[in-house]
Amino acid sequence: MSRLAGKVAIITGAAQGMGAAHAKLFIEQGAKVVLTDLNEEKGQAFAAELGENALFVKQNVASEEDWATVIAKAEEAFGPVNVLVNNAGITMAKNILDITVEEYRRIVEINQVSVFLGMKTVAPSMMKAGGGSIVNISSMNGLVGGAVGYTDTKFAVRGMTKAAALNLAPMGIRVNSVHPGVIATPMIVQEDTKAAVEEFSKSIPLKRLAQSEEVSKMVLFLASDDSSYSTGSEFVIDGGLTAQ
Repeated sequence: MSRLAGKVAIITGAAQGMGAAHAKLFIEQGAKVVLTDLNEEKGQAFAAELGENALFVKQNVASEEDWATVIAKAEEAFGPVNVLVNNAGITMAKNILDITVEEYRRIVEINQVSVFLGMKTVAPSMMKAGGGSIVNISSMNGLVGGAVGYTDTKFAVRGMTKAAALNLAPMGIRVNSVHPGVIATPMIVQEDTKAAVEEFSKSIPLKRLAQSEEVSKMVLFLASDDSSYSTGSEFVIDGGLTAQ
């Protein structure tokens, strides 16, 4: 049985990587999916590959105007939105002494403000649909320390998730966060970092990296009615790293 049959979903940062894996699984499970990304060429090609139940919309996730456009196009193409996956984000690995204010503000805009805008903008559409599920992709660094900028914003996503869950529960809208560990994306396992990543994987209790599809299955659970009584919670998928 299709777990997302009849549902309309928006997934940000879905032209490649984990966002693309989420979109592919959602389509397979019966959803109509609006994929957003700044990479228009890859996004359009991927949506065409997924078929008639996929629509690509170019989006700057830090733009309030772009969010309004995405919601309007989703409703025009497929109807009110049932699911939002706030997946888009960037990384940064600079010391606090080296990061500039401009760099800091940029990562806050993309990783944190975008999640606020997405939740605020999609809620009225979900109310029209009779409820919905918002899945915010944080990180294991939303639970433990890491790089300044990245860690700060991922902790913020965790906090916003809890606050928004309380705000939106009366409207039948659930909000949860997902906290991936190290995922075997092309960026992580490229040749110049492959050896270091393989060495690091030995420190993971499960002794391996996660595959994007494993994270997608967690996101699917939260998007579906299978998680109907879960809201305001963290769902960790890190192979045991934060349990140590």
